[in-house]
Amino acid sequence: MSFAPIGVTAASPAYRLYHERRRVLYMAKIRGLWIAVVFAALALVALGRIAWLGAVEPGAQPMSMAARLLPSRGEIVDRNGVPLARAFRARALWFNPKAIGDGGPPLVKSPEQVAASLKAIFPDADEARLARKLKAGKPTYLARRILPAQMAKVHALGEPALEYPPEKERYYPQGSLAAHVIGFVDADGAGKVGMEEALQDKLLDPAHRGEPVELSIDARVQGALEDELMAGIEMHEAIGAAGVILDVNTGEVMALASLPSFNPNRIDGEGAKNIFNRVTNQVYELGSTFKPLTVAAAIESGAVTDLSHRYSGKPFPVSGYTIKDLHQIGETLNVPEILIHSSNIGTAHVVDDMGPQTLQKYMVKLGMNERPPIELPARGFPLWAPGKWARIRAMTVGYGHGIAVTPLHLASAYATMVNGGIYRPATLTKHAPGKYVEGRRVFSPATSAKMRQMLRMIVVYGTGKKADADGFRVGGKTGSAEKPGNGGYRRKSLVSTFAAAFPMDKPRYVIIAMFDEPKGNAASSGQRTAGWNAAPAVGRIVSRIGPMLGIEPDATRDIDLSDLRPLVVTGE
Repeated sequence: MSFAPIGVTAASPAYRLYHERRRVLYMAKIRGLWIAVVFAALALVALGRIAWLGAVEPGAQPMSMAARLLPSRGEIVDRNGVPLARAFRARALWFNPKAIGDGGPPLVKSPEQVAASLKAIFPDADEARLARKLKAGKPTYLARRILPAQMAKVHALGEPALEYPPEKERYYPQGSLAAHVIGFVDADGAGKVGMEEALQDKLLDPAHRGEPVELSIDARVQGALEDELMAGIEMHEAIGAAGVILDVNTGEVMALASLPSFNPNRIDGEGAKNIFNRVTNQVYELGSTFKPLTVAAAIESGAVTDLSHRYSGKPFPVSGYTIKDLHQIGETLNVPEILIHSSNIGTAHVVDDMGPQTLQKYMVKLGMNERPPIELPARGFPLWAPGKWARIRAMTVGYGHGIAVTPLHLASAYATMVNGGIYRPATLTKHAPGKYVEGRRVFSPATSAKMRQMLRMIVVYGTGKKADADGFRVGGKTGSAEKPGNGGYRRKSLVSTFAAAFPMDKPRYVIIAMFDEPKGNAASSGQRTAGWNAAPAVGRIVSRIGPMLGIEPDATRDIDLSDLRPLVVTGE
């Protein structure tokens, strides 16, 4: 039965039009319903896939919106939150000669005119080089890491072939500061040489990119160390320098410098030459800085029980060699005098009483036979004589020859010697207060206490006088060693080192300062040895960093030397 509007018959045209409209509306409703069904089905499939990825499919990790907003690489900061490495989204300037795509010329203006316009926007650019690139008609980068303001100026030139592709960028806001600690990121996004390489996986992991990685170094202390070492290089005409400052109780590295350095923001040919790390990767014979370690081993082993015992100061013939001092010190010397005057002969006698294998055992305990245990990938292996040491080998090692280690090895050993006798590996990771590696005992607290006294006496009375920063109670030992070369040692090429700790009444920090091939000149009264270059550098460093680290100078305090002072003829 059909219903039509009133007054319209079944045979009339109006009736047929009415039914045609109803049919069209009906078909439209059917089509709309099918479309709704299809969209509902697609939505259900999408929701099912999301559920599968999020809860069922193993290993699937859909990226959240928060993860998309994170930087491409985690931030690195110093122990106080000062930024050392940051990631940001940057733009490059790219020349695309096929941008228009109609076979016409790629540039509206001539290559020379465009190059001149770009030179005005980028003052450091090479205008002739830009013109050559534009003339060549090949796709190429014209600039990297351009600023938004620069991009706007380029856009205003009206050249469609100049494009701005995005690129991930790493920026080091402190420039070359701590470059060997931080490292850099190459064009492929891979960390190189420093903590950028050591922490590569963590810095890229979305689970960690939101929180900066805190290093143990203090940017203020790092700056002071680098500044004084560079001043020393210039003053003493050295070819390089190395330095490290270590917390004696935790092993945390407060500063680490290898000079000359490089700028991780721009690794050019000159910077690439300086990437090698002198502190952790280069091994040196560090000379007389080993003498206190030898004496500590002798005291700990029981070979030295009386510091007043006197040893011969005459040249010491051993296995076809004669051990000598730079100049005759005296007919006899006791242990404090051996250290104060830096006697090779006296040290050799101490080693002879101790025995070669005993000294070797303590050197192993101090880690001198293995790479330094630190997070950096560049870690040098010591030049270590395998097997049981012969008598002459042990004697030369006792005063810092016949063994080559990194300055970081020496820093960890000195920290062990002054902190009560506990060896802890050096670290570039910041420890929470009260949290640190337990370590291993090498020396007793009593041995450590005696060594603190004697290190202080070396600075007060001996070769380390120029390191005596007023009020900071510095203790330490000089070391000046000839560098090995073809056919023997190079007598005119020295490595000058001062190994120190402060304040000696309650040591907090160890400092190693080393100059590579310093020259004798007017600044050092013609002298090349450590007492004239490395020692005064340490004195200046201590004066600068002490207040930064909460250690104020106090002339009313010092370590008690009353029991050892009568043993030493000081001339004062």
